[in-house]
Amino acid sequence: MPAAREDLACPGRPSEPISYRADALVHALLIHIQCGNYAAANAEADELVALANKKGALFWKAQGMSKQGCILAVTGKAAEAVQMITSDIAAWWSTGSTAWMPFEHARRCIDEAMTAAETTKERSHEADVHRLACEIALMSPEPDAAKAEACFERALAVARAEQAKSWELRAAMSMARLWRDQGKRNEARDLLTPVYNWFTEGFDTPDLKEVKALLEILPT
Repeated sequence: MPAAREDLACPGRPSEPISYRADALVHALLIHIQCGNYAAANAEADELVALANKKGALFWKAQGMSKQGCILAVTGKAAEAVQMITSDIAAWWSTGSTAWMPFEHARRCIDEAMTAAETTKERSHEADVHRLACEIALMSPEPDAAKAEACFERALAVARAEQAKSWELRAAMSMARLWRDQGKRNEARDLLTPVYNWFTEGFDTPDLKEVKALLEILPT
């Protein structure tokens, strides 16, 4: 796995078997977060931080802290989340690693995030970074719908090229909401329905629940 190999070149990341256990914990807890299983995700993040502290592995500690921050954010503890994530970013960069840097950059400046993706060739969250750029454009005092739509198209294109259905679902949902608000409700339904129908399980996860709720108010 890339993250397991990368620890040989980064300060604070000893070349020990911790890499395999830690990498497994990171991916498991990410899945739990996306599925809304926050208690399980938090337990794995705590285990990762404890393991990293024991081994003196700063990189993996930063990984665990970033996920703890995400869990705080999605469970309504915004102030604690900001404090945790801010502390984590400083620890992360101190290791010299660029892994997942674009996604962390997005919290501060989405344009820097996309530049970082091009510079570091880190593509694991590229589609969602583009989607977030669209959402930010729509939240500005003078929202630029045309720019947002172009960003959503880019997010969809990246997700489809990677065959990343979860990222495609999120981008399609964001685009569908934009089109719904513009009165293009049929187009919104036609975009969202095939992506939603691709899934055969996981219908109790937050993303699929949101898509189902959106489809229920769109014309058939």
